[in-house]
Amino acid sequence: MNLTWCKNCVLPNSKPNLFLTKEGICYPCINYKKRKKIDWKSREQAFKLLVKKIKNKNKNYDCLIPVSGGKDSTWQTSMALKYGLRCLAFTWKPIARTSIGDKNLKNLIHLGVDHIDWTINPQLEKKLMLISLKKFGSTAIPMHIAIHNISRYLSSKLDIPLILWGENSDQEYGSGKLNIFNLNDLWRRKYSVTQNAKINDFITKNISKKELMSFFPKYKNSKLKEVFLGSFFKWDPTQTYNFSKKLGFSENDKPRIGTYNFADIDDDFISIHHWIKWYKFGFTRDFDNLSIEIRSGRISRREAIKIIKKNVNTLPHQDIKKFCHTTGINLNTFFKIIEKFRNKKIWFFDQKDKKWKIKNFIIENYKW
Repeated sequence: MNLTWCKNCVLPNSKPNLFLTKEGICYPCINYKKRKKIDWKSREQAFKLLVKKIKNKNKNYDCLIPVSGGKDSTWQTSMALKYGLRCLAFTWKPIARTSIGDKNLKNLIHLGVDHIDWTINPQLEKKLMLISLKKFGSTAIPMHIAIHNISRYLSSKLDIPLILWGENSDQEYGSGKLNIFNLNDLWRRKYSVTQNAKINDFITKNISKKELMSFFPKYKNSKLKEVFLGSFFKWDPTQTYNFSKKLGFSENDKPRIGTYNFADIDDDFISIHHWIKWYKFGFTRDFDNLSIEIRSGRISRREAIKIIKKNVNTLPHQDIKKFCHTTGINLNTFFKIIEKFRNKKIWFFDQKDKKWKIKNFIIENYKW
């Protein structure tokens, strides 16, 4: 694979669903510039019309909001309340929820919503995270599966007509080919970070199909509507953070992983999910965060590369140790599993230096 980097931001073409134009610009950068042509007043009016239609259905709850307590879900919840929606917030409770994550979730609930904290059998969850790591090179796939499936299950059982999601990740970070307002099954298969995993991927001698129904519950998907709030209002992580902070949201003293000290702070293990990108795709969480800052004009590409030089492949040591303790493996086993996911199309082993290196890395003469 010929690794190529966007000339505007710091993302490579190895990132899934990211494509570069002939001029060397990635589609997330192109899509961001197109925002200037969007009539956001009309989009707001469209949201008001949607709210009116939903409220006319005269249901107990107007919408369900999948939340973690993070800055984005705090913003989503506040916006839903602002426009008069009666909300039920739903959280898939991670096995390693952090203290600041718990604090921020309580703050979100106190904005004025009913809330369900869905707790999975922790013994089952430990097994599924390890299976997911071994099969897919990600600890977070069971979590993403649960969030999507349980949201639809609850909406069906409680007769809630609308699920309100945050940003459209394909539009913000990917190809933008599915330029849609409504989240649907096609979007889930391509962009929901589940790698299209199915229930059979997790069935073993010790895990039955019945045990997995908490992750794959049966439901009737009748006239349920799911929309991205970011399709109606400008979405920007720094701005949603500033907005949410005024409502009581708290950030970390320093970033858990990446550049933002206000993101990825709810769960001890989400940092591992992001860190493994280094092996799979040759970039880290910093590249994601800094590319957003470049597009917004808050930082230059040159400044971003200087930051990357300092932070490349910063290991989340404590989170990895905690994950190993939780799942019953040792560090040596963990790194052997991770090594299997090293992308040999972009990595090569330098026999002279006895080190793994990335071909055509964004930083010339990088000290590996």
